[in-house]
Amino acid sequence: DNGVRIVKFLLYISKDEQAKRFRQRIDDKSKSWKFSPADLKERGYWDQYTGAYQDVLRKCSTERAPWYLIPANNKWFRNLAVSQILRETLESMDLKFPKPTADLSGIKFE
Repeated sequence: DNGVRIVKFLLYISKDEQAKRFRQRIDDKSKSWKFSPADLKERGYWDQYTGAYQDVLRKCSTERAPWYLIPANNKWFRNLAVSQILRETLESMDLKFPKPTADLSGIKFE
């Protein structure tokens, strides 16, 4: 009602892609700081997380605040999809600069 838009994204990577990224983190010393053994433990809950995400998408997506499920295996595609949705959302809002609160016509700089 106040012109606020909520845009929600679920960036989904496949289980195979997650394993590939974990391997890269372990093999590449510049990325190894990103890896935690806890990641492997959490990976064991993949099916439970997937079920929970499905519940969230089904129960919490509304016309006014939809969820967008974005395939994120390819970062370039993820970025393109998210930026396109954000651009379209902002354009649909028909945003305008606010009007000045003071009369600016008489202001002069020397």
